[in-house]
Amino acid sequence: MASKPPRATEQRNPRTRRLDSKSTLEILRAIHREDATVPRAVARAIPAIVRAVDAIAEALQGGGRLFYVGAGTSGRLASLDAAELPPTFGTPSRLVQAVIAGGRLALTHAVEGAEDNRAQGARDLADRRVSNKDVVVGIAASGSTPYVLGALEFARRRSAITIGVTSNPRSPLSRWAAISIVTETGPETITGSTRMKAGTAQKMVLNMLSTAAMVRMGRVYDNWMIGVALTNRKLQARGLRILAQASGATVAEATRALRQSGHNMPQALIILKSGVTAAEAQRRLRKAGGNIRKALFHEPKI
Repeated sequence: MASKPPRATEQRNPRTRRLDSKSTLEILRAIHREDATVPRAVARAIPAIVRAVDAIAEALQGGGRLFYVGAGTSGRLASLDAAELPPTFGTPSRLVQAVIAGGRLALTHAVEGAEDNRAQGARDLADRRVSNKDVVVGIAASGSTPYVLGALEFARRRSAITIGVTSNPRSPLSRWAAISIVTETGPETITGSTRMKAGTAQKMVLNMLSTAAMVRMGRVYDNWMIGVALTNRKLQARGLRILAQASGATVAEATRALRQSGHNMPQALIILKSGVTAAEAQRRLRKAGGNIRKALFHEPKI
């Protein structure tokens, strides 16, 4: 009985043969030439990404949470995206969580065998009390990582929304997920090294999922990062600059509004643009469910 051919991401790349005999310049050009194909692969997946973003935004607005699940590179990229959302958009850390095979140790070290444990993927989501309000995004270049499949299977049993991100079509992950995002990046520069093109595609997709969902939820005003957490001098200066530009106020006026709001950027913007008190700005924002534009231009009824 003939064995199945390797998945596209595991196949040998004819364009990079004899890579080890090339000059440094030729190696870099070969890597760059392959990397340049990734945006096109992601672009072809945009219709599926649209469905995923709309599902994520609706779930988060309804009190649900977003879980990323991955192993190795996929899990580390997921952890990076989840960690950067609270300081960027002012969201609570529980809203978007990354679950990686092997736990925290796997963020910096290879945890051998962790990705093969299908049951552990289910247990890790059970520990987080995943429910039908939540969204679970399984991420695996191969589309067949047992840990991720176990997590997705558990999420389906809990009636959570399931999304798969993979670089291989017709994989188990794409079949299990309610919404399948497939970025067909093909063979890697170095055979099987999916930390390269497939990983780049995953990073792009995660950026799109989380950023577009935050925009849909009103965590961005125009294209300003109005929810930025003012946790260091650089971010404080950036926040003040954003606030002044977004409101049309002077730096002095923006500084005063920030102080009145307890250094809450969205509330400070409402104070500046609507001329209301800090308490009223807080009320409007709460009534609008955190949506800054709604709080500014569609004052909710009491």
